[in-house]
Amino acid sequence: MKISGQREYQVALESVAMTDIVLNMFIFFFISFSLLYTFSPYRIKKLEVKLPEAASATPLVGTSQANIVITNEGVVYLDKEMVTRKELKEKINTLYKSNSDLVVVLRSDRLVHFKDVVGVLDILSDLGIKNLNIAATAEE
Repeated sequence: MKISGQREYQVALESVAMTDIVLNMFIFFFISFSLLYTFSPYRIKKLEVKLPEAASATPLVGTSQANIVITNEGVVYLDKEMVTRKELKEKINTLYKSNSDLVVVLRSDRLVHFKDVVGVLDILSDLGIKNLNIAATAEE
């Protein structure tokens, strides 16, 4: 008499379910932390601009000023708020009409394309702004 060698195996899915839970938790935390990093207020408000160096760099004190920042990608900010060229012209015009002694400080990254700087200077010239300072760091 021949005895059959078949065995019935029970498939245990506990390890598959546990792996599924761990992977879902990993995906959840990965997406959560990447969103927290991307939209962090500390990261957004900080504008990193490497200013050019100048021998006659002096700080401005006690004046009402509008700060224009041009990043190396050509993005323009007015007082830490990203603006288009048209919005920049409108907002600077409004500030200049309310205060004729307005000082405009232009902070441009040292790697920015010159056409972006000229575009902003052209806007300021059209508005008749005479008190313009270009920011630089002191030479070492």
